[in-house]
Order: sequence, then structure tokens, then C-alpha cells
Amino acid sequence: MCAALARPGPASSDFDLNPGVDLPEARKLRSAGVLIAVSVVDDTPTVILTKRSSVLKHHPGQIAFPGGKQDDGDADVTAAALREAHEEIGLPTELANVLGSLPVHETITGFRVTPVIAVLERGFRVVPEPGEVAEVFQVPLAHLMNPDNYIIESRIWRGVRRYYFVVPFGPYYIWGATARMLRGLAERMEGR
Repeated sequence: MCAALARPGPASSDFDLNPGVDLPEARKLRSAGVLIAVSVVDDTPTVILTKRSSVLKHHPGQIAFPGGKQDDGDADVTAAALREAHEEIGLPTELANVLGSLPVHETITGFRVTPVIAVLERGFRVVPEPGEVAEVFQVPLAHLMNPDNYIIESRIWRGVRRYYFVVPFGPYYIWGATARMLRGLAERMEGR
């Protein structure tokens, strides 16, 4: 995985599959960090994901990485990702062996998200933050690192058809920015 992170690669965005999107020139992007936590505790490495609470104002019920916007008290986006993972799922910061990060991902909601990759070699007691997280689950890394498992779907959003990546897993519909960042990691792992 370290070799994959060392490879140069382009940034990604919610617009990769929608090149005709007209963005305001003066828009201001906010920094955020998400944690792609790879657990190697068992024989099958897995990635920890969350299902967001259905009561949240933004992205209710969607599948996401633990993470969020960088606060003034965060040293950088890595610190933000680790702080948010602790707050959202109870991950002790010292358990996360940070390997590096992927290039930023720009979202349509105005964030520059840095996906931070960390390995977890020990288990921990998952404690979902009830106001933000409805469920915490794990997906085999092998499933997420197979580019053949990704499909492109679309829907009408604000009167325009938008395309996005999806990587389904069992009952979970992993799509949008989360699927795009995972696909970027899969491409790097494959050596693209």
C-alpha cells in the first residue's frame, strides 16, 4: 500500500464523470480529512465505513468514511481525520498507523477532502456517535480494491443528470465521493 501511495496521481472530484458542470469562479473550498482505516486484525483486511444518521442535515443515511472538516484546533487534515474518527466511531488516535494520503478530492458541496490512509493492527471498541453515525461496518479491502466492482450510475440532481461511481457491497450502497476516493486508491493499487 505504501508503494501505491507514493505513486503520483491526479486529484479527483465529484465532477470527474460530469465535466460540463459550471462552477462559480469565486467559490471557496473548505479543507476536510477522512480516514480510510484498513483493519488488519483478522486474516481478511477490511476498511471501516459508517452509515450516516438519517437525521443529519447533510448526506443523511449515506455511506461515508469517518472524518470531517478541519477545525482551527487541528494541526492539519490528518489531525482532523483522526479527531473525527475518534469522535464518530471511538477509534483511539494512537491505534491508527498513518501511511500517507491520496490527492485531494473536491466535492460539489464545497470541500477539498484529503483521504488519509491508516492501518489498524489492533481492534478497538466501536462507539458510534449517535447524533452522526447510525452504523459502523467493514468491507473487505479486496472487494474495494477490485476496479471491476465499480459501476457508473446516474440520477437527476437539481434538474441535471449527474453520473457517479458506485461500489455495492451486500446491503450497502457505497457511492459518490466515498466510492470515487476508494476507486482512486484501487487504481493506485493496481498500478494505473
